Amino acid sequence: MLTLSQAIDYQDHSAQEKVALSYRFVPYGVSTMLAGSYIGIGVLLMCAAAGPFLLADDPAAKLVSGLVFGIALTLVTVAGSDLLTSTMMTLTQGARTGAISLYNWARTLTLCFAGNLVGSVLFALAVFLGGIAKPGSAVYAYLEYTAVHKAEGTPVEIFFKAVLCNIIVCLAIWAGIRLKNEVAKLIVIFWCALAFITGGLEHVVANMTTFSLALFARVPDVTIWDMANNMLFAGLGNLVGGGVIVGLGYVALAKAQQPTPELVGADK
Repeated sequence: MLTLSQAIDYQDHSAQEKVALSYRFVPYGVSTMLAGSYIGIGVLLMCAAAGPFLLADDPAAKLVSGLVFGIALTLVTVAGSDLLTSTMMTLTQGARTGAISLYNWARTLTLCFAGNLVGSVLFALAVFLGGIAKPGSAVYAYLEYTAVHKAEGTPVEIFFKAVLCNIIVCLAIWAGIRLKNEVAKLIVIFWCALAFITGGLEHVVANMTTFSLALFARVPDVTIWDMANNMLFAGLGNLVGGGVIVGLGYVALAKAQQPTPELVGADK
């Protein structure tokens, strides 16, 4: 397992790579769009698997949705792509240590958000055109349930659910960075995905697909303004949870664990 300092060094290098890639518009656009679509796959599987339980009024619906959503973060991690929520942690750590500038922090996060959004909308459009979310279907039922519930959330509720969500998501990514065994990494991803989905928390990229598909399917009481409101407050909450609490928290812990010059001298 990597030490905290080694993990921060890894993140500094990763932040620099992400910034460098962001200046290559087409490759970075493809990477971010793929991430949006991978999370969309998780949303689709969640609706398809948990929808029948919801229609049967089975309380296991939320648990089932959490059990299957892990495919999304697994694909992002193993296949390789740039996801906004984990990038929030990586770039914030890189900016704090001086590996990247604040300008590149803001620029890359903005481009990542845009790419994830485009990928999510295109994936949702493909699902809609494929007739997978027709009214009366189990997919539509769970989509409607989820989208309406999210649309009804207040800004404060959305924000703090998003803070909690990205604490969990970024803990999965951070633990995966420190672990050297691939199986162990996948286990951590599974448990963290189960926690934030079953807990009903707010993941800004997952919500991109959820709201886009709900708008295409014309789910009642869900508007584009609901989506914009969610993107704003879920995005800010995810940034605080993943970037500030987890990201900067571990930068501080790594620094605190480094031996001071006095102690190094004492050892000699």
